[in-house]
Amino acid sequence: MSAIIYDEILRGGAMWSMRLKRGYRLRLTDIDGGANLSLMLHNAEQPLERYNMPDTLKGQHTAHITTGCCLYSDMGRVLMSVVSDDLGWHDTVTGCSNAASVVRKYGTKGYQEHRNDFHRNAYDNFLTELGKYGLGERDMTATLNLFSKVQTDEAGALHFVAAHSPAGAGVTLRADMNVLVTATAVQHPMHPGAAYDPKRVGITVLRGEAAVPADDVCRARCDENDRAFANTELYFA
Repeated sequence: MSAIIYDEILRGGAMWSMRLKRGYRLRLTDIDGGANLSLMLHNAEQPLERYNMPDTLKGQHTAHITTGCCLYSDMGRVLMSVVSDDLGWHDTVTGCSNAASVVRKYGTKGYQEHRNDFHRNAYDNFLTELGKYGLGERDMTATLNLFSKVQTDEAGALHFVAAHSPAGAGVTLRADMNVLVTATAVQHPMHPGAAYDPKRVGITVLRGEAAVPADDVCRARCDENDRAFANTELYFA
């Protein structure tokens, strides 16, 4: 069993970041049910390289991620890959909340009056975390919404699927490069609830091996993934 090197519970509304070494695993758990974890990825060594949502989706012929999916960078390499998933669907297309959307939906609740219970939004939380690494607004990129499901109807309209993630549901990502992971546990921008009530997420980091064999569930998913892993291996050669 892989050794745990980091383990915590991220409170609802809070943010987190860490540089993960190649091969390490990031296990994320919906503690209470109904969580949403917005996630952003950069190459930890050269953050100009970051997660590319369009290439990730078109390369794997999908609109969501689950076990076997890779998260491509804009250089055609694999930043992270999904090695296990209890839910079968995580949102990739709807972005994250900002200050205006939170005020419009939940009203104003500021820090001066409410301290750590003030209303947070994903965009500003990301900027706070990125600033710890000398990064800023120009380094913002597409986000993933783990534990959330958004479907389209026949007319192409998007619909948030309520009660998608039960308590205890988890997803494990493998770092296939040295990757900067930035995350925030705020409600999905399409969440239908009228109350500001972000849920807790468990974060566990485990040691792991960098080598990805030919029969790996993510590498073997499609030819595009195999080529992306080859590009990644060349980067570390």
